Amino acid sequence: MSDQVELLLQVNGAARRVEAWPLERLLDVLRHGLGLKGTKEGCGEGECGSCVVIMDGKLVVSCLVPALEADGSSITTIEGLGGEAGLDSMQQAFVDEGAAQCGFCTPGMIMAANALCQGGRTMDHASIREGLAGNLCRCTGYMKILAAVRKAGGARP
Repeated sequence: MSDQVELLLQVNGAARRVEAWPLERLLDVLRHGLGLKGTKEGCGEGECGSCVVIMDGKLVVSCLVPALEADGSSITTIEGLGGEAGLDSMQQAFVDEGAAQCGFCTPGMIMAANALCQGGRTMDHASIREGLAGNLCRCTGYMKILAAVRKAGGARP
């Protein structure tokens, strides 16, 4: 008899059933159970932001969320942005501003930036920096990332 549990998740707008160990990380369920490789594991300790997703409307660090805690939740990953029409505005701003270097941090940065821009707030440079503070870029591409978020979020310089 398996000790795995069946989880029902709403992932990127689609109902998904997946079996997981109760304390398995949401990150592993997304990557290995559902094949969504855009969510990355950087540090595995919740300090780098590479694995952030939107869960029930809130930005969460998926390497710290037990799979069982996500049961019944609505989750949006980087794969859930954009659509048939193409990239969403934040993804396009990252392309336009050259805000991706090695690309490892890019999905987490875009997810965090999208969460930051929700609600139509106008943000200044300091607010954007504070909002992205939990996301690390190992290539030090922060200036281009900030420019992309300003562009997509309508922030003042």
